[in-house]
Amino acid sequence: MQRLAGIEAIGFYGGSAYVDVAELARYRGLDNERFENLLMREKSVALPYEDPVSFAVNAAKPLVDALDEDQRRRIELLITCTESGIDFGKSLSTYVHDHLGLSRNCRLFEVKSACFSGTAGYQTALSHVLSGVSPGAKALVVTTDLARFRVAEGSDAHAEDWSFAEPSGGAGAVAMLVGDNPHVFAADVGAYGSYGYEVMDTCRPVPDSESGNADLSLMSYLDCCEAAFREYAKRVEGATYSDTFDYLSFHTPFGGMVKGAHRTMMRRLAKAKAPLVEADFERRVAPGLAYCQRVGNIMGGTVFLNLLSTIANGDFTEPRRLGVFSYGSGCCSEFYSGVATPESQRRVREQAVAAALDTRYALDVEEYLQLMKENDAVAFGTRDVELRLDLVPGARGAIEGRGRLVLRRISEFHREYEWI
Repeated sequence: MQRLAGIEAIGFYGGSAYVDVAELARYRGLDNERFENLLMREKSVALPYEDPVSFAVNAAKPLVDALDEDQRRRIELLITCTESGIDFGKSLSTYVHDHLGLSRNCRLFEVKSACFSGTAGYQTALSHVLSGVSPGAKALVVTTDLARFRVAEGSDAHAEDWSFAEPSGGAGAVAMLVGDNPHVFAADVGAYGSYGYEVMDTCRPVPDSESGNADLSLMSYLDCCEAAFREYAKRVEGATYSDTFDYLSFHTPFGGMVKGAHRTMMRRLAKAKAPLVEADFERRVAPGLAYCQRVGNIMGGTVFLNLLSTIANGDFTEPRRLGVFSYGSGCCSEFYSGVATPESQRRVREQAVAAALDTRYALDVEEYLQLMKENDAVAFGTRDVELRLDLVPGARGAIEGRGRLVLRRISEFHREYEWI
């Protein structure tokens, strides 16, 4: 008998503030036509007192709080997935574990593999559950990433290595409880295709910045999308890109990249013409972009934010199969699949993600630029600092009284948090 496993519960946290990407693009003097091709509306912006730990805990806490004591004890694996780590040795999973109050009989570690990290963590957790080495065990996988852009004194933002990523670089975390009662997303066990090779498309050569070649990254993404699906099709007899999946969820650096990838796949694999491609995009792909367009690229979690959006906004009056494409620069990719049901949609809609995003504080461009200067306070390797929680009163007001975790201070490199 085929064993069931997958995502039992899922949670998302998108921070306290955002900036309108169109306003930012106008300020930066970006080409209007090129900006419109991004299919971006807003991006979450992390305040200095928000970091990968606070984002992770705020995403995961509702999932853990919903469990009874026996169920919490069955979380035997905690994997944090990030390219925004805060220490070269100490895993941020230790902080997450502590603030969630999980059992000390829990394996906890961190995964770094660019934007592929979330899928790496998810597949590792899935394999642990399916292995049966600890029947009934659950795993908590938390993807957490943020983009902190800083302009060096006296320099021009357009000259910075990260300028290509600024319009889409967001902040957020997705938490997934993986187990053998997959109420949200039941994995098609054994149905996957992996593809990876060495390429220098985008990278973080220093902890607090990015560098990359946008054109090379697009080509690598397209190459991996096709190759990973072809590997999937070798394992799943009769699988076709155009007919096997009711919906398609993609890693979403920005919506325009996903639209281009889907167009390429439909032309190459289904020989489809433009009108059919556009209609298919609107039906099978567009539902997954709704939340990503308001948050930006959250690296390892973006593909799961897309999955969350697909389930929330698609037609799930009956079970639907979803094809999922995950990509991480450098690079590694995977195409896999699973099934979501009417119950999945009910549980996902209970998250009220769109409403939560509506409560964020809208930064104007001047506030956004000021925050870029304040980001030095929490640069990688900061030894001691006391964080100002009143830096942007409107942003603090968006989360105060809601039981959110924030970074209060760093003392001898140790991060100390508090609930507000």
